[in-house]
Amino acid sequence: MTKEEELELVRKVQAGDTSSFETLVLENQTKVYNLALRTVGNEDDAFDMSQEAFIKAYNSIGSFRGDSRFSVWLYRLTVNVCLDFLRSEGRRAHGSLTYLEDEDEKELEISDERFSPEAMVEKNELRRAVNRGLLQLPPNYRAILLLREIEGLSYEEIGEALSLEAGTVKSRIFRARKKLCSILSAEGNIPEAIASKHTKGGVKHG
Repeated sequence: MTKEEELELVRKVQAGDTSSFETLVLENQTKVYNLALRTVGNEDDAFDMSQEAFIKAYNSIGSFRGDSRFSVWLYRLTVNVCLDFLRSEGRRAHGSLTYLEDEDEKELEISDERFSPEAMVEKNELRRAVNRGLLQLPPNYRAILLLREIEGLSYEEIGEALSLEAGTVKSRIFRARKKLCSILSAEGNIPEAIASKHTKGGVKHG
């Protein structure tokens, strides 16, 4: 869905068309739930957080001006409710994060040796290790990495979602990557040479 299509639906909701909000929910519910799940690390809590994010979006949609994409604005609400949840009573994310496949991943060519059963096992194990590593990051680092690496947001969109300056976004992503690489390296899940690329030098711009 394009930004213009999102905005058209938002304008209809602001005019009282609740069915248009249902369309926005259907368009975004999977990504919002997955973002919540990877942030709080528990399926039941993730469901509650995603529902709360949509309720907040509906109740405050009148203030949405269209400066950013609706989906980016919704991500901000999702991240905020998840971080508020984790901060409450000093809660930490649970270590039972469900392994999620990339729903947009293309079918793999079986004839390519990179996708042999052995290679796929290693790839899946690394993904699980990354998921476990994410749960060990501070919530603010976890959120910014999820928006960048999983949702694919630009630095500018992440800045809009988290109310951060572009320079702060870049430096925080660098520190989050460095911390995650240290965790994975300590557990023997990535070669030290790869980890060192993220622990030396400046911020990688993208």
